[in-house]
Amino acid sequence: MVKEHSFTEKEGYFGDFGGRYAPEILTEALLDLEKTYLRLKKNKKFQKELEYYRKNYIGRPSLLTYAERLTSAWGGARIWLKREDLNHTGSHKINNTIGQALIAKEMGKRRIIAETGAGQHGVATATVGALFGFETVVFMGEEDLRRQKLNEIRMQMLGARVVGVSSGTATLKDATSEAMRDWALNVSNTHYIVGSVIGPHPFPTIVRDFQAVIGEESKKQFKKRNNKLPDAVVACVGGGSNAMGMFYGFLKDKKVKLYGVEAGGKGNLPGEHSATMLFGKPGFLHGTKTLVIQDEGGQVVPAHSVSAGLDYPGVGPEHAYFHSSGRVKYETVSDQAALDAFLEVCRIEGIIPALETAHAFHFAKSLAKDLGKKRDLLICLSGRGDKDVAEVARLTGLSDGGIH
Repeated sequence: MVKEHSFTEKEGYFGDFGGRYAPEILTEALLDLEKTYLRLKKNKKFQKELEYYRKNYIGRPSLLTYAERLTSAWGGARIWLKREDLNHTGSHKINNTIGQALIAKEMGKRRIIAETGAGQHGVATATVGALFGFETVVFMGEEDLRRQKLNEIRMQMLGARVVGVSSGTATLKDATSEAMRDWALNVSNTHYIVGSVIGPHPFPTIVRDFQAVIGEESKKQFKKRNNKLPDAVVACVGGGSNAMGMFYGFLKDKKVKLYGVEAGGKGNLPGEHSATMLFGKPGFLHGTKTLVIQDEGGQVVPAHSVSAGLDYPGVGPEHAYFHSSGRVKYETVSDQAALDAFLEVCRIEGIIPALETAHAFHFAKSLAKDLGKKRDLLICLSGRGDKDVAEVARLTGLSDGGIH
């Protein structure tokens, strides 16, 4: 049985998950951020400004596309795509950075920082930094800088300083840790634009609310075109912001099945995957109580994914709640299956998807067949794959002229 959604606004808990577990030096900043955000949520001028940038800068509403060739090739449910890849900067991340930049401006902060894995959140943060005139610093793991060189250059072109992080696995977890350290040292003039539904309260709520536009639009668009709702909705999950944004529009529609797809990586052993829902246990990571991939001693185990954006050993606390309540079902897809899906979508539908989204496409292919014809399956196409082209070419042999 699916439990009703439970959220204590004051403490920031989603069932047993969430909360505010941060160094004392950040407590006042987090309380101030919560107070400011709750005030701005009800402020018509703020909402009008946010809507202006959504329409005139991001390019919302994003398109709802019927994927006719994928539908035919997969031989099952009708496939629909919510095209977050067509947003300015190329992904859903700009939905959140625009909103948080407006909050930072309201709070009088002149410096913004961010963590990034695949670089899309970093690019979106650098973009709003340029737009509003903030000093901008983005922390990115050295391994991700290797995989995502294009996005490093984009951030620099936009005026951001990109700081490589070599500690730990040199990926998203370590970049997040460095960003939190920087914020603690510079909290008086700096706002930390957290990129996913992670971190201490109120960040999971703020990011969710700014990304909820994805699901809200999808529901209206789908209903207008089909006079019904989709039978199933699929999105990839790392920290979980695109999935949370998409799912939120359909949470109360119990007939709509929701599926989150995590990175199964290379195998089931510790360090080979980023499958938090499958292997994670309740624990604490980056200021929140959530599901975390950890060893018997409670130490965080390094995560792995072919996709830098899914390479995180935890997940947003509200996702952990949806998993425990049963409202959302979480699946895993391997590195190789994601690479196969990446090329399949390129060649069948003429869309180069982000490697993150390729995980969702692979699962959706089997789900479409299970659902059968005359059913409808909606996929959140969270971002475009320009950033992944060089890495996919290297891993598949395309860079040598071969076809994997």
